[in-house]
Amino acid sequence: MASQQTRPAPPTMSPLEAEVIRLRALQAQGNHQAALDSVGALLASHPENRDLLLIAAITLRHLQRTDEALATLDRLAALQPQYSQMWQERGLCHVARRDAPQAIAALQTAVAINAALPMAWRMLDGLWQMSGDTVNAANAASHGVHLASLPPPVLRAKMLFGDGEIEPAEMMVRDFLLTYGDHPEAMRLLAQIGHLRGVYDDAELLFGGALGMVPDHHDMRDEYVATLIARHKFALARETLAPLLALDPGHHGYRTHAATIAVGLGEHDEAIALYRGMLAETPAEHDREGLRRADLAMWLGHALKTVGELPEAIAAYRAATEVRPAFGDAWWSLANLKTYRFSDAEIATIERAEADPATAPHDRVHLAFALGKALEDRGDYEGSWAAYARGNAARRADSTYSPEIFETNTREQKRVCTPAFFEARAGWGDPAPDPIFVLGLPRAGSTLLEQILASHSQVEGTQELPDIQYIVHGLQGREMDFENPRYPGNLPELDADTVRRFGAQYLADTRAYRGLGRAFFIDKMPNNFRHIGLIHLILPNATIIDARRNPMDCCFSNLKQLFAQGQEFTYSIEDIARYYRTYLELMRHWDAVLPGRVLRLINEDLIDDPEGQIRRLLDHCGLPFEDSCLNFHQTRRSVRTPSSEQVRRPISRAGVDQWKPYAPWLGELTEALGDALDTWRD
Repeated sequence: MASQQTRPAPPTMSPLEAEVIRLRALQAQGNHQAALDSVGALLASHPENRDLLLIAAITLRHLQRTDEALATLDRLAALQPQYSQMWQERGLCHVARRDAPQAIAALQTAVAINAALPMAWRMLDGLWQMSGDTVNAANAASHGVHLASLPPPVLRAKMLFGDGEIEPAEMMVRDFLLTYGDHPEAMRLLAQIGHLRGVYDDAELLFGGALGMVPDHHDMRDEYVATLIARHKFALARETLAPLLALDPGHHGYRTHAATIAVGLGEHDEAIALYRGMLAETPAEHDREGLRRADLAMWLGHALKTVGELPEAIAAYRAATEVRPAFGDAWWSLANLKTYRFSDAEIATIERAEADPATAPHDRVHLAFALGKALEDRGDYEGSWAAYARGNAARRADSTYSPEIFETNTREQKRVCTPAFFEARAGWGDPAPDPIFVLGLPRAGSTLLEQILASHSQVEGTQELPDIQYIVHGLQGREMDFENPRYPGNLPELDADTVRRFGAQYLADTRAYRGLGRAFFIDKMPNNFRHIGLIHLILPNATIIDARRNPMDCCFSNLKQLFAQGQEFTYSIEDIARYYRTYLELMRHWDAVLPGRVLRLINEDLIDDPEGQIRRLLDHCGLPFEDSCLNFHQTRRSVRTPSSEQVRRPISRAGVDQWKPYAPWLGELTEALGDALDTWRD
């Protein structure tokens, strides 16, 4: 498994890194004065270097200059407050001063940040034994024994990982695995790195293999469950979680996993009960528990919103903001209801929190979007646009989105997916007609179409399913060359059996979302429009619907939407306009090579002629007309997208021309869209 990986090339060492190694050697030899003399000179030219400051503090402690050591650690804490070894050294300084409470507090902080600190655990064991706390002492001793059992390279890699040094940790653990073969803790660490980087398929494989070697490793099982959840493998995640819940049914971490799994499987009532139960058990008066209460209240709000319990969802979100006034996620969740109206006091709180330098960047982005919506609802379009612009700029600055990747994929789709390509593969794939794909751009009306279809007695609504993306990721491979991608260029290499297997895999993997047992189900992942060729190949009888909205309203709606994840093309005018134009280009290609395969349903036409367009939609799906589809807003079902409250109301023109009050600031958008403004219906 891990032993098949390529050995990484050794990094080039800088002169400063060489000096750090030399200074640590001096410390190891007990030559602390020489180390202090050298590190002082280096700090003069590198005053903020983490390693040098830590070396200086350790050396000062060994020279019994503890106050100076603590002052040096204060400098380090101001630069890197989450550096675990800074906290460990602070604890050791307090031990030297015989201040057990301060030492315990600092050492506990150290191991909370980074559990791979043998010295900290040993000291905590001794300190707790001295204070008579045998329970905590035993726990610390257990951690110490476990770390002592690890091969030194694995322990060192875990320490690096715990302090955020991901690349050297990965290089070290990969080198160990290549040299010594499979080792559960080394595999676990590599899986943790994969999970952190979003390489969930590798993480799943590594966690599964490691857990097979040590099935009673509870922390590893917990991490494996988190990876399965990230891969939307909710049924397997529930099965994997079961032994942990049986062992400790009151564990909040395990119950949080269980609630997330329940949401993923559409069992929202179970999730609501779990969140309420944990909230009832979480005290409000303790600061750390208060933060936990805020998260639980927000998650409860999400679940209540999904099932349409709007007043209770609002109460949950507001409870979260009361605990954490700068909780951007909770404020944005209120704004994202689209129907909530903020009070003067709430707007003032949002403005203060956004302007506060102490507010975390993640919260500040959410606060900006929430403020944009609050001011929009009051008709302050200039202030609203300024807030949206701040949020978009911050989100785009953190994004690695590159429009060239999508444009390269589009060119390749057009090159590979020709009429001759599909003609030669007629009859391939799984013949099941079950899936109805609703795709297009976000904020183009796909949730409305899903609600209409899910109101039919033969159709089940699910959510934005990732399963086509998983097949695509498998075809792309792990080593992605964005200039010359494997997919879709490798589609012609697939034989009939492989194509049929992909179709069967999709149907099997989506079975968990089909709790009602209806004949048809909806997959409304919008970005699936990029892969219509693949969908047609593996599921030739699936229904495909293109939800389309006029470019100004669609692009503007995306610019004021903060997505929970993905959709990175929506955070700048240039990106969203470019994406919309490329979408039109690709959809015209699918219309040309697969004529009649995709039904284009225009949002504005649906608003103007609901019954006519709904009949056209059902005809394309091969379904008889039912009045319930016209009265879709009366259908009770879970809806997880930003349009959840809008689709619980009758169709209206409220969303048409929403961009016009912002016209003074959207000249760049009209220019970037160009002729798409006139040809978008084609």
